[in-house]
Amino acid sequence: MAGLRIGSRGSQLALWQAQHISALLRARGHVVQIEIIKTTGDRITDVALAKVGTKGMFTKEIEEALAAGEIDFAVHSLKDLPTQIPAAFEIAAITRRGDPHDVFCSSRYADIHKLPQQARVGTSSLRRQAQLKALRPDINVYPLRGNVDTRLRKLAEGEYDGIILAAAGVERLGKTELVRQVLPVEVMCPAAGQGALAIEIRSRDSEARRHVTFLEDSAARATTTCERALLNKMGGGCQVPIGALAEMRDGRMHLEAIVARPDGSQVLRESGEGNDPVEVGEIVGEKLLRGGGDAILAEVYSQSAVSPQQP
Repeated sequence: MAGLRIGSRGSQLALWQAQHISALLRARGHVVQIEIIKTTGDRITDVALAKVGTKGMFTKEIEEALAAGEIDFAVHSLKDLPTQIPAAFEIAAITRRGDPHDVFCSSRYADIHKLPQQARVGTSSLRRQAQLKALRPDINVYPLRGNVDTRLRKLAEGEYDGIILAAAGVERLGKTELVRQVLPVEVMCPAAGQGALAIEIRSRDSEARRHVTFLEDSAARATTTCERALLNKMGGGCQVPIGALAEMRDGRMHLEAIVARPDGSQVLRESGEGNDPVEVGEIVGEKLLRGGGDAILAEVYSQSAVSPQQP
Protein backbone atom coordinates (compact mmCIF):
# COMPACT_ATOMS: atom_id res chain seq x y z
CA MET A 1 0.00 0.00 0.00
CA ALA A 2 1.33 3.43 -0.95
CA GLY A 3 2.31 5.68 1.96
CA LEU A 4 0.24 8.68 3.03
CA ARG A 5 1.90 12.03 3.72
CA ILE A 6 0.47 14.33 6.40
CA GLY A 7 1.34 18.03 6.50
CA SER A 8 1.62 19.61 9.94
CA ARG A 9 3.10 22.55 11.76
CA GLY A 10 6.11 21.70 13.89
CA SER A 11 4.86 22.71 17.33
CA GLN A 12 4.54 20.06 20.01
CA LEU A 13 0.75 20.27 19.95
CA ALA A 14 0.52 20.22 16.14
CA LEU A 15 2.76 17.15 16.05
CA TRP A 16 0.65 15.45 18.72
CA GLN A 17 -2.37 16.06 16.52
CA ALA A 18 -0.66 14.75 13.39
CA GLN A 19 0.67 11.71 15.24
CA HIS A 20 -2.77 11.01 16.68
CA ILE A 21 -4.26 10.92 13.17
CA SER A 22 -1.28 8.91 11.93
CA ALA A 23 -1.84 6.28 14.59
CA LEU A 24 -5.49 5.91 13.59
CA LEU A 25 -4.50 5.54 9.94
CA ARG A 26 -1.72 3.06 10.74
CA ALA A 27 -4.22 0.97 12.70
CA ARG A 28 -6.05 0.56 9.39
CA GLY A 29 -2.92 -0.65 7.63
CA HIS A 30 -1.57 2.56 6.13
CA VAL A 31 2.06 3.62 6.02
CA VAL A 32 2.14 7.26 7.16
CA GLN A 33 4.78 9.96 7.00
CA ILE A 34 4.54 13.39 8.66
CA GLU A 35 5.95 16.39 6.81
CA ILE A 36 6.67 19.41 9.04
CA ILE A 37 5.86 22.74 7.38
CA LYS A 38 6.73 26.12 8.88
CA THR A 39 3.94 28.69 8.56
CA THR A 40 3.83 32.48 8.73
CA GLY A 41 2.43 32.25 12.26
CA ASP A 42 5.36 30.08 13.32
CA ARG A 43 7.92 32.50 11.91
CA ILE A 44 6.45 35.66 13.45
CA THR A 45 6.67 35.06 17.18
CA ASP A 46 7.44 38.52 18.54
CA VAL A 47 4.19 40.21 17.45
CA ALA A 48 0.72 39.83 18.93
CA LEU A 49 -1.48 37.69 16.66
CA ALA A 50 -3.99 40.48 16.14
CA LYS A 51 -1.24 42.73 14.75
CA VAL A 52 -0.03 40.22 12.16
CA GLY A 53 -3.28 40.58 10.24
CA THR A 54 -2.75 37.62 7.91
CA LYS A 55 -5.64 35.29 7.15
CA GLY A 56 -4.53 31.70 7.20
CA MET A 57 -1.33 32.59 9.02
CA PHE A 58 -1.11 29.03 10.39
CA THR A 59 -2.37 27.26 7.25
CA LYS A 60 -1.27 29.04 4.05
CA GLU A 61 2.06 27.27 3.55
CA ILE A 62 0.51 23.91 4.38
CA GLU A 63 -2.18 24.47 1.74
CA GLU A 64 0.53 25.39 -0.76
CA ALA A 65 2.23 22.04 -0.11
CA LEU A 66 -1.12 20.30 -0.46
CA ALA A 67 -1.82 22.01 -3.79
CA ALA A 68 1.65 21.08 -5.05
CA GLY A 69 1.09 17.41 -4.23
CA GLU A 70 3.88 17.37 -1.67
CA ILE A 71 1.46 16.05 0.98
CA ASP A 72 -1.79 14.08 0.71
CA PHE A 73 -3.68 15.86 3.44
CA ALA A 74 -3.20 18.30 6.29
CA VAL A 75 -4.13 18.14 9.96
CA HIS A 76 -5.16 21.50 11.42
CA SER A 77 -6.60 22.87 14.60
CA LEU A 78 -9.96 23.83 13.11
CA LYS A 79 -9.92 27.23 14.81
CA ASP A 80 -6.83 28.12 12.73
CA LEU A 81 -8.60 27.50 9.41
CA PRO A 82 -10.24 30.53 7.76
CA THR A 83 -14.00 30.11 7.33
CA GLN A 84 -13.66 30.53 3.58
CA ILE A 85 -11.46 27.75 2.24
CA PRO A 86 -10.17 28.02 -1.34
CA ALA A 87 -12.19 25.94 -3.82
CA ALA A 88 -9.14 23.74 -4.42
CA PHE A 89 -9.49 22.29 -0.91
CA GLU A 90 -12.12 20.79 1.37
CA ILE A 91 -12.44 19.68 4.97
CA ALA A 92 -12.81 15.95 4.47
CA ALA A 93 -13.27 15.14 8.16
CA ILE A 94 -13.69 16.80 11.51
CA THR A 95 -12.70 14.44 14.30
CA ARG A 96 -14.37 13.92 17.65
CA ARG A 97 -14.04 17.19 19.50
CA GLY A 98 -12.00 17.76 22.63
CA ASP A 99 -13.06 20.14 25.38
CA PRO A 100 -13.80 23.43 23.59
CA HIS A 101 -13.39 25.64 26.68
CA ASP A 102 -10.49 27.82 27.78
CA VAL A 103 -8.67 27.21 31.06
CA PHE A 104 -7.00 29.50 33.59
CA CYS A 105 -3.53 28.33 34.58
CA SER A 106 -1.55 29.62 37.53
CA SER A 107 1.17 28.57 39.94
CA ARG A 108 -0.32 30.56 42.82
CA TYR A 109 -3.96 31.48 42.32
CA ALA A 110 -6.98 29.17 42.34
CA ASP A 111 -9.08 31.14 39.86
CA ILE A 112 -9.31 34.45 38.02
CA HIS A 113 -11.29 36.09 40.81
CA LYS A 114 -8.48 35.40 43.30
CA LEU A 115 -5.84 37.20 41.24
CA PRO A 116 -4.50 40.28 43.06
CA GLN A 117 -5.08 43.81 41.80
CA GLN A 118 -2.85 44.63 38.81
CA ALA A 119 -2.01 40.96 38.26
CA ARG A 120 -0.07 40.02 35.13
CA VAL A 121 -2.02 37.69 32.83
CA GLY A 122 -0.62 36.37 29.57
CA THR A 123 -2.45 35.95 26.27
CA SER A 124 -2.03 37.19 22.69
CA SER A 125 -5.69 36.57 21.85
CA LEU A 126 -7.90 39.66 21.55
CA ARG A 127 -10.91 37.44 22.29
CA ARG A 128 -9.40 36.30 25.60
CA GLN A 129 -8.03 39.75 26.43
CA ALA A 130 -11.41 41.42 25.92
CA GLN A 131 -13.25 38.98 28.16
CA LEU A 132 -10.53 39.09 30.82
CA LYS A 133 -10.67 42.88 30.95
CA ALA A 134 -14.46 42.83 31.11
CA LEU A 135 -14.30 40.50 34.10
CA ARG A 136 -11.29 42.09 35.80
CA PRO A 137 -10.61 45.62 34.47
CA ASP A 138 -7.77 46.00 36.98
CA ILE A 139 -5.55 43.24 35.63
CA ASN A 140 -2.72 43.85 33.18
CA VAL A 141 -2.78 41.72 30.03
CA TYR A 142 0.59 41.00 28.41
CA PRO A 143 1.40 39.23 25.12
CA LEU A 144 2.18 35.54 25.27
CA ARG A 145 3.25 33.64 22.15
CA GLY A 146 4.91 30.28 21.71
CA ASN A 147 3.88 26.64 22.07
CA VAL A 148 2.09 25.29 25.12
CA ASP A 149 5.33 24.21 26.81
CA THR A 150 6.89 27.64 26.32
CA ARG A 151 3.84 29.40 27.74
CA LEU A 152 3.66 27.12 30.78
CA ARG A 153 7.40 27.50 31.38
CA LYS A 154 7.08 31.29 31.39
CA LEU A 155 4.24 30.96 33.87
CA ALA A 156 6.23 28.64 36.13
CA GLU A 157 9.20 31.03 36.02
CA GLY A 158 7.02 33.81 37.38
CA GLU A 159 6.70 36.01 34.29
CA TYR A 160 2.91 35.92 34.71
CA ASP A 161 0.47 35.46 37.57
CA GLY A 162 -1.78 33.49 35.25
CA ILE A 163 -2.27 32.57 31.60
CA ILE A 164 -5.23 31.44 29.51
CA LEU A 165 -4.93 28.38 27.27
CA ALA A 166 -7.25 26.07 25.34
CA ALA A 167 -8.36 23.12 27.46
CA ALA A 168 -7.97 20.63 24.60
CA GLY A 169 -4.35 21.57 24.00
CA VAL A 170 -3.16 21.12 27.57
CA GLU A 171 -5.17 17.91 27.92
CA ARG A 172 -3.74 16.42 24.73
CA LEU A 173 -0.20 17.14 25.88
CA GLY A 174 -0.83 15.98 29.45
CA LYS A 175 0.18 19.41 30.80
CA THR A 176 -2.73 19.93 33.17
CA GLU A 177 -0.79 20.36 36.44
CA LEU A 178 -1.15 24.16 36.42
CA VAL A 179 -4.79 24.23 35.28
CA ARG A 180 -6.77 25.88 38.06
CA GLN A 181 -10.11 26.66 36.44
CA VAL A 182 -12.09 25.51 33.41
CA LEU A 183 -13.70 28.75 32.29
CA PRO A 184 -17.46 28.57 31.63
CA VAL A 185 -18.84 30.13 28.46
CA GLU A 186 -20.37 32.95 30.53
CA VAL A 187 -16.86 33.98 31.61
CA MET A 188 -14.80 33.10 28.53
CA CYS A 189 -16.63 32.26 25.31
CA PRO A 190 -14.18 30.12 23.32
CA ALA A 191 -12.99 30.48 19.74
CA ALA A 192 -15.10 29.02 16.95
CA GLY A 193 -13.97 25.46 16.31
CA GLN A 194 -11.78 25.26 19.40
CA GLY A 195 -10.97 21.69 20.42
CA ALA A 196 -11.68 20.21 16.97
CA LEU A 197 -9.24 18.84 14.40
CA ALA A 198 -9.82 19.29 10.67
CA ILE A 199 -8.47 17.01 7.96
CA GLU A 200 -7.99 19.04 4.78
CA ILE A 201 -7.54 17.48 1.34
CA ARG A 202 -7.52 18.56 -2.30
CA SER A 203 -11.15 18.89 -3.30
CA ARG A 204 -10.96 16.35 -6.15
CA ASP A 205 -8.85 13.79 -4.32
CA SER A 206 -11.42 11.03 -3.86
CA GLU A 207 -8.78 8.54 -2.73
CA ALA A 208 -7.60 10.73 0.15
CA ARG A 209 -11.22 11.40 1.08
CA ARG A 210 -11.92 7.67 1.21
CA HIS A 211 -8.97 7.10 3.54
CA VAL A 212 -10.09 9.66 6.14
CA THR A 213 -13.89 9.29 6.05
CA PHE A 214 -13.79 7.08 9.14
CA LEU A 215 -12.41 10.02 11.16
CA GLU A 216 -15.55 12.12 10.67
CA ASP A 217 -17.61 12.89 13.80
CA SER A 218 -21.11 14.13 12.99
CA ALA A 219 -21.58 16.01 16.28
CA ALA A 220 -18.28 17.86 15.88
CA ARG A 221 -19.15 18.69 12.27
CA ALA A 222 -22.56 20.11 13.25
CA THR A 223 -21.42 22.26 16.18
CA THR A 224 -18.34 23.65 14.47
CA THR A 225 -20.30 24.33 11.28
CA CYS A 226 -22.65 26.47 13.37
CA GLU A 227 -19.80 28.37 15.03
CA ARG A 228 -17.96 28.94 11.75
CA ALA A 229 -21.18 30.13 10.08
CA LEU A 230 -21.39 32.84 12.74
CA LEU A 231 -17.74 33.76 12.24
CA ASN A 232 -18.19 33.90 8.49
CA LYS A 233 -21.32 36.05 8.82
CA MET A 234 -19.39 38.52 10.94
CA GLY A 235 -16.40 38.53 8.62
CA GLY A 236 -14.09 37.44 11.40
CA GLY A 237 -10.99 35.30 11.63
CA CYS A 238 -9.13 33.58 14.44
CA GLN A 239 -7.44 36.85 15.53
CA VAL A 240 -10.60 38.90 16.23
CA PRO A 241 -12.52 39.27 19.54
CA ILE A 242 -15.37 36.92 18.59
CA GLY A 243 -16.32 33.85 20.61
CA ALA A 244 -18.78 31.08 19.76
CA LEU A 245 -19.81 27.80 21.36
CA ALA A 246 -22.50 25.54 19.92
CA GLU A 247 -23.95 22.38 21.46
CA MET A 248 -26.91 20.10 20.98
CA ARG A 249 -29.70 20.59 23.52
CA ASP A 250 -32.72 18.30 23.35
CA GLY A 251 -32.06 17.61 19.68
CA ARG A 252 -31.66 21.26 18.67
CA MET A 253 -28.57 23.31 17.99
CA HIS A 254 -27.92 25.97 20.64
CA LEU A 255 -25.32 28.71 20.08
CA GLU A 256 -23.80 31.19 22.53
CA ALA A 257 -21.65 33.93 21.03
CA ILE A 258 -19.91 37.19 21.89
CA VAL A 259 -18.11 40.05 20.23
CA ALA A 260 -16.17 42.47 22.41
CA ARG A 261 -14.03 45.56 22.42
CA PRO A 262 -10.41 44.55 23.05
CA ASP A 263 -10.26 46.71 26.20
CA GLY A 264 -13.27 44.87 27.66
CA SER A 265 -15.39 48.01 27.88
CA GLN A 266 -18.17 46.41 25.84
CA VAL A 267 -19.09 42.74 25.47
CA LEU A 268 -22.10 41.92 23.32
CA ARG A 269 -23.74 38.53 23.88
CA GLU A 270 -26.36 36.75 21.83
CA SER A 271 -27.70 33.22 21.62
CA GLY A 272 -29.95 31.27 19.31
CA GLU A 273 -31.42 27.85 18.72
CA GLY A 274 -32.72 25.90 15.76
CA ASN A 275 -32.42 22.82 13.61
CA ASP A 276 -30.07 24.07 10.91
CA PRO A 277 -26.50 24.78 12.13
CA VAL A 278 -25.69 27.31 9.40
CA GLU A 279 -28.96 29.17 9.84
CA VAL A 280 -28.50 29.39 13.61
CA GLY A 281 -24.96 30.70 13.19
CA GLU A 282 -25.96 33.30 10.64
CA ILE A 283 -28.95 34.53 12.65
CA VAL A 284 -26.90 34.96 15.83
CA GLY A 285 -24.10 36.61 13.86
CA GLU A 286 -26.56 39.07 12.33
CA LYS A 287 -27.97 39.90 15.78
CA LEU A 288 -24.48 40.66 17.07
CA LEU A 289 -23.67 42.85 14.09
CA ARG A 290 -26.91 44.79 14.37
CA GLY A 291 -26.44 45.19 18.10
CA GLY A 292 -23.16 47.05 17.69
CA GLY A 293 -20.75 44.33 16.66
CA ASP A 294 -20.23 45.94 13.26
CA ALA A 295 -18.80 49.04 14.93
CA ILE A 296 -16.56 46.98 17.22
CA LEU A 297 -15.13 44.98 14.32
CA ALA A 298 -14.64 48.10 12.18
CA GLU A 299 -12.53 49.51 14.99
CA VAL A 300 -10.50 46.32 15.29
CA TYR A 301 -9.92 46.09 11.54
CA SER A 302 -8.85 49.72 11.35
CA GLN A 303 -6.01 48.72 13.70
CA SER A 304 -7.01 51.40 16.14
CA ALA A 305 -7.56 48.69 18.75
CA VAL A 306 -4.85 48.32 21.37
CA SER A 307 -3.13 44.95 21.44
CA PRO A 308 -1.68 43.50 24.66
CA GLN A 309 1.05 45.81 25.93
CA GLN A 310 4.66 44.71 25.98
CA PRO A 311 6.09 43.65 29.37
